[in-house]
Amino acid sequence: MTTKRIVTGARYGLKDWLAQRITAIVLAVYLVYLLLAAFGRAGALDYGNWFSLFQSPLMRVATLLAVIALIWHAWIGVRDILMDYIKPTGLRLTLQVLTVVVLVGYAAWTAVILWGA
Repeated sequence: MTTKRIVTGARYGLKDWLAQRITAIVLAVYLVYLLLAAFGRAGALDYGNWFSLFQSPLMRVATLLAVIALIWHAWIGVRDILMDYIKPTGLRLTLQVLTVVVLVGYAAWTAVILWGA
């Protein structure tokens, strides 16, 4: 007699719970850093100052790390929602693949914005 194992629901446990908390902290630290850097500049926060702020390699790397943290945070949340509420396996897999494609596209777009022409 075999029992059929049910593989549904977002039961990833401590690892994903901790990842969401760490990525949230990374985003909070980045927000504080961005605000201090932006408002610590002399003059109005116009396009020129905003542009020069992101010419700094440190700001570019910090921004990219924050976007990666945001993408990881979003992936865990969306994946868990899809696993909990979308029961047809094919539809759930399709939505998960589309989510990954969109999130990877956002990461690539961010890199182009930060280091592009």
